[in-house]
Amino acid sequence: MKLLITGGVGFIGTNTALYFAKNKQNQIAIVDDFSRPGVEVNASYLNKQIANMQIIKCDVSEVKKYISQLKNADAVIHLAGQTAVTKSIQDPLRDFETNMHAGFILLDTLRQINPKVTFIYASTNKVYGDLYRHKIKKNRAKKQYEDICHPKGIGEDEPVEFISPYGCSKGGFDMYALDFSRIYGMNTVVFRQSCIYGPFQMGVEDQGWVAHFSKQILKKNPITIFGDGFQVRDLLYVEDLVEAYDLAIKNIEKVRGSVFNIGGGRKNAYSVIQVIKLLQKNMNQAGPITYGDSRLGDQKYFVSSNKKIGKNLHWKVKTDFTHGLQHMIDWQKDNLHLF
Repeated sequence: MKLLITGGVGFIGTNTALYFAKNKQNQIAIVDDFSRPGVEVNASYLNKQIANMQIIKCDVSEVKKYISQLKNADAVIHLAGQTAVTKSIQDPLRDFETNMHAGFILLDTLRQINPKVTFIYASTNKVYGDLYRHKIKKNRAKKQYEDICHPKGIGEDEPVEFISPYGCSKGGFDMYALDFSRIYGMNTVVFRQSCIYGPFQMGVEDQGWVAHFSKQILKKNPITIFGDGFQVRDLLYVEDLVEAYDLAIKNIEKVRGSVFNIGGGRKNAYSVIQVIKLLQKNMNQAGPITYGDSRLGDQKYFVSSNKKIGKNLHWKVKTDFTHGLQHMIDWQKDNLHLF
């Protein structure tokens, strides 16, 4: 298989490339603008680990620079994009250009030159907005929120509601990817991802919060929690996510035009405070914690039901959060000089 990964030297991209490189028959090309701090290290690591891999340094919108790879690709996994709500508010034009405009140019180019390609898009649970209609209960004893009406998680029938420029740009392209399957018959699949974590994740305050908190504790730096810390997410180890991409590619005739919520599920759902406590216990240290205002559009509770993806792709979560967390911490300890 000839595979093109956009954003391929980022966190998920690096893990995706390593996963598919296990099959020596796969030919991998990466497109990345190297705009995120630390990705040069990921690129160097990938070049050492994967023979005959191409890394093309350019913006996704500059399709002429990798047109031959697009034309010959069997599958494209689109991971590139602006990833933070806060940055989208600070610079909404840049957010639009990166997530919506560049993505559209990529997708429409494929429609014209390689319409049979499999196209996987990494969307987000943020397309559902702040879920204000949900009946949320605050469990003070457990230090977490609970969704009374969705005890088994949230499915794809949840109405979308775009809050923040980031929600608009990710959600808008999410809709384009689905519509290009409906209107043009393209082989597109959308994954609305919950909280993904694992090795090669640099983690900053406004994106990749599990890795960020872990890094802060390792370096004995203070932590800031936005909101009360009772917010709950289902945490999914990155290799489990990439396995879902693989299953979608292998079963594209069955799932083309589909959207899947995907996360760690109810068994891997933790509040922010619970994750911090686990990290502090793991590292046997506790630093200062301060609190800030809740962020725009923040969901008090999001846990994916994973029911649809389990039924259609026979996919299930394999990595328990405590085990996956240890893998991430071990990688951070080995690479603490990067932070």
